[in-house]
Amino acid sequence: MASPFPTTVDPFTTTNHRTNHSPDTIFYTIHPDQPTTPTQLQTLNLQILQTLTPFTTTYTWHHTLFTLTPTTTHLHGHLRYGDNLDDEWFVVFLLFHVSRHFRNLSIRVWDSDGEFLLIEAAFHLPKWVNPETAGNRVFIRRDEVCIVPKKRVSGLVRLEDALRVLVEFPDECRASDGVQSVIMGRVSEFPEKARRNVHCARVLVPLSVAKVLRDEPCMISLAVEGFYDRDIDSMKHAAKMEKFLPKGREEELVLVLAKMSRAMYAQLMQQKFQAPKCYPMPPVPPKTDQSTYMEAELGMKIACGFEMIYQQKKREEEEGTGSTWEAFRDSLEKSGYFQGLLPGSNEYKRLMENAKEYYQKSAVHREANEMLSAPVKRIDEILALPLSMDDFNVQEAPSSDDNSWLYGGEEELNSVLTERQREMEQYEEKKKRKQKGKEKVNEGDSSIPNQNDVDLGDIAKSMKAFMDKVSTYEGAEVPEDRDLKDVEFDLDRFMKELGAATMNPAQDVDSDDVEGGSSSDMDFDESEDDSDMEEEPEEHGDMKQEDFMHAYSDALNDELKSTTLKKSFVRANDHSSDKNEALSGGGDEEMDDDFTPVDVDVNLVKSLLDSFSSQQGLPGPASNLLGLMGKHLPLDDVPKPKHNAKPKGT
Repeated sequence: MASPFPTTVDPFTTTNHRTNHSPDTIFYTIHPDQPTTPTQLQTLNLQILQTLTPFTTTYTWHHTLFTLTPTTTHLHGHLRYGDNLDDEWFVVFLLFHVSRHFRNLSIRVWDSDGEFLLIEAAFHLPKWVNPETAGNRVFIRRDEVCIVPKKRVSGLVRLEDALRVLVEFPDECRASDGVQSVIMGRVSEFPEKARRNVHCARVLVPLSVAKVLRDEPCMISLAVEGFYDRDIDSMKHAAKMEKFLPKGREEELVLVLAKMSRAMYAQLMQQKFQAPKCYPMPPVPPKTDQSTYMEAELGMKIACGFEMIYQQKKREEEEGTGSTWEAFRDSLEKSGYFQGLLPGSNEYKRLMENAKEYYQKSAVHREANEMLSAPVKRIDEILALPLSMDDFNVQEAPSSDDNSWLYGGEEELNSVLTERQREMEQYEEKKKRKQKGKEKVNEGDSSIPNQNDVDLGDIAKSMKAFMDKVSTYEGAEVPEDRDLKDVEFDLDRFMKELGAATMNPAQDVDSDDVEGGSSSDMDFDESEDDSDMEEEPEEHGDMKQEDFMHAYSDALNDELKSTTLKKSFVRANDHSSDKNEALSGGGDEEMDDDFTPVDVDVNLVKSLLDSFSSQQGLPGPASNLLGLMGKHLPLDDVPKPKHNAKPKGT
């Protein structure tokens, strides 16, 4: 029997990562060129991590560490960078470093926004690259950015096809120099920027917190996360400080040097937080030295953060909840598992209990539970060891780093904005140069003798040829490589239905009397007078049709006589010589206008040129129509057709 619960999806795909992970997460996969065994992948994993150790050992990650996990075909990993974008670009630097040392690897990297490498190099991308076409096309290979070209794989790209093209056509896949320059400009800032990103600060903390920071310095990120993302429930734990301040205000504070990222330091410093009543804070200045009070206040925030995150992880471990459970529950709601029941109802609670039981037995829960319990278990292990103040009083803690960068970042921000502005200006300048190049080409073409002498007769002929072409339901233009089935179209049936829709209501007949369900009286008349119509000569039918057209034309002309519409057309007698105009009598002028045919060609060309001129060089219907016919008029000095200039060849 199939499970009522949704199948767990692979989080390491571009289409699924947004629903299974935090929105501030970077994803990466590493693909060997040749198929590998699990043992070979494990060996490759260890080699890569060993190569990156000099960079990652001393780096303080904002949330999670850089890791790699082998699968059956490749290595993958993800890292939550939170508010510290430097973590994201440091990962990109590490991946470029891997591609430089392991030449037979293709590396994919993206984040919650998609292909962020392309976003960074947006001003240098080919026109065909967009969020819809970029999936599985962007890679890092041999220390370069690669984009799988459209001519090799069109439409949506399968990962297997992209990896094959990268190996077989490396030169074609290399991104443009503009893209390389922008991405390498960001990557080249590391590892020096990673070293500058570290901030060391002296803090007064309880002995338990000092021991955790000494044994596991990287856990400072958990403390900052717990403090910065606190809520009402977690602050209840901070008010008691049961784990890290068991003696309350009698607990002694020790001075240690805490190493963190600049983003963490800013998050701690820029938030005001009232110390819990049980926390042994020193008196406020001036009773206490200002620097000492700041060290104690910063340490208090770290200690409260540790308490809140510890209790939160412990509760999630006991209840079997957490981020993966939240994602699993959301997927249940989207799939209609709860059947629209109100939360809190008995049936809703029953379904929720079944879902929790299923989740706790799944492999996803086991993996998530290990992640949740890891910091709790590690803290318990550290605090289980004997604690002594003498361990921290042996030597004085070094001085804190200068924090002027926290208040003087305006120059750096202006520098980044200036760089972006310069990039936009270069992009606009490049567009202008292309436009000028096109204008020069047009000017060069117009300098050819007689190029501006537009052949009006040729335009009229082209329009006739264009109108003579038969268009289908697909339109006048049919894109190439279209596999569309022909639509069956019954012209006779269509005309009958059209007649039924436009006939006089008084002539309507009962639809029940019409065989086949048609509402048209043409079917009824046809069935009744079919023998008469068969006996009617074909010549007689043609005469009746011709008589109808004459009568229709006369009625239309009579109706238009009282309007000014006829004066807007150019007639054939407008092209006669002045001599003929002088010989014609004034009394016959109105009669001549009535019987003189309209010059269709001249009116056609005149209307096209007037419309083209009114566009003032911008896109419009006239230029589009002329373009379909293969005709291109010069933008300047559009010829004004004269009524006495009949198009050639007409």
